[in-house]
Amino acid sequence: QGQEKLSCNPKKENGTHVVLCELGNPMKAGARITVDMELSVSGLEDMGDDITFHLQLRSKNSPSPSHGSVTVTVPVEAEAEMELRGNSLPATMVLPTSWRGAQGSRRLEDHGIRVEHVYELHNKGPGTVSGVTLSLAVPHLLGEHVLLYLLELGAEGGTNCSQHPALNPAQV
Repeated sequence: QGQEKLSCNPKKENGTHVVLCELGNPMKAGARITVDMELSVSGLEDMGDDITFHLQLRSKNSPSPSHGSVTVTVPVEAEAEMELRGNSLPATMVLPTSWRGAQGSRRLEDHGIRVEHVYELHNKGPGTVSGVTLSLAVPHLLGEHVLLYLLELGAEGGTNCSQHPALNPAQV
């Protein structure tokens, strides 16, 4: 009839995390109770698609203690919001229409003005992420002509990058 908060105690039994809640003592014969539980579980990133809880009702009454049990499977839904930030240095660049790169030159300045593009991928949470793949499509050709000469690709913070096939073809 009324609502009351339960006193629950977490403990470990045989390598399993157990939460023990006392529902009432003594409980009248034929009593019906409803229990709503809210669990906060962390560290589920590597648990797979769901987590299973085994719930069991134990009675200390004699002579016939009841041990009804039920299994509840709850889907795990990790949530993390990613944000991509980027800028170019210099922010704008204009080459004259008459400019031509020096064929066969290994000097950087003969291939145009250096522009550095910097991208930062941020996890805004709340969950952690792993195995993220970021693919950047860089237009390096315009028909038969070089639009952007891709010189190098670098990464920081334990990130792995795969090399673009058109990266520094003239070995400048």
